[in-house]
Amino acid sequence: MLELDGEVHGKPVDVDEATERWRRMRGRSGVLHTGHWVVDDRGPENGGTRGSLGATASTTVHFADLDDEEIAAYVATGEPLRVAGAFTLDGLGAPYVTAIEGDPSNVVGVSLPLLRELLAELGLAWRELRTG
Repeated sequence: MLELDGEVHGKPVDVDEATERWRRMRGRSGVLHTGHWVVDDRGPENGGTRGSLGATASTTVHFADLDDEEIAAYVATGEPLRVAGAFTLDGLGAPYVTAIEGDPSNVVGVSLPLLRELLAELGLAWRELRTG
């Protein structure tokens, strides 16, 4: 979810909403919040806890000052309609993000540092996820 001026926004429902959102975002900053939930379904006999934890990662995103033609062209790609906040950091929207404060993986979709912390709280080290 993207927080802008105290309002929370998810995926735009149509081209008009995406266009209006970008007009509000251009040249400004918003905070992207991503919720995470981890469930340990391993039983104690397998070193598990059967516990679950949740947390939210938040990253401040600074947007370029796009003109109306740039906004229209970007929205026409369809990408802003498929993602929370109406932008991507790892796709066509990347040139329109001038800076971020915080975890870049959170903007992409999953905060890897937060996921590592949640797993550790459940007794599972990040290194244990690797196989081979």
